[in-house]
Amino acid sequence: MRIRSLWLSVVACLAFPFAVSRAAVAESPPNAPAATYDAELARRVGADERGMRKYVLVILKTGAKRVPDGPERDAMFAGHFANMQRWAKAGQLAVAGPFSKDASGWRGLYVFSVDTVEAARALVETDPVVQKGEMVPEFHDWYGTAAAMLLPEWHERLVPPASKQP
Repeated sequence: MRIRSLWLSVVACLAFPFAVSRAAVAESPPNAPAATYDAELARRVGADERGMRKYVLVILKTGAKRVPDGPERDAMFAGHFANMQRWAKAGQLAVAGPFSKDASGWRGLYVFSVDTVEAARALVETDPVVQKGEMVPEFHDWYGTAAAMLLPEWHERLVPPASKQP
């Protein structure tokens, strides 16, 4: 339970350094006319001519070495969450989160806004859950909407101030 609340805290703290204006991402009222192309926003999120961009999807699976409950495990996950915050603030992480209990061993995912699997691998190799063998990463090139880069800012709008960690 403690780990799940830490995941939620990390997701709540994800933010990107993009200077996207509130007006650019404000919710449209019902029956509003279709949005028009915003070249500046497209540039900021790295959109191509289709409004898409390249990412690297990382699936974290259960590894061979479970770190026992206790201070070492707590420190490992604290470092794991600190990494996600750092990556998000650097504009390298668009999405992260855990899977529900999964029989195939899928534990979580990252969607990195980097150009190559090698760049994502270099980031993931700094993750204590990977270093300790608790989780094993699987890397995939992925092409998806550049709007995913806006998810952390939108998520911030959904988390009540009392739920945010300092």
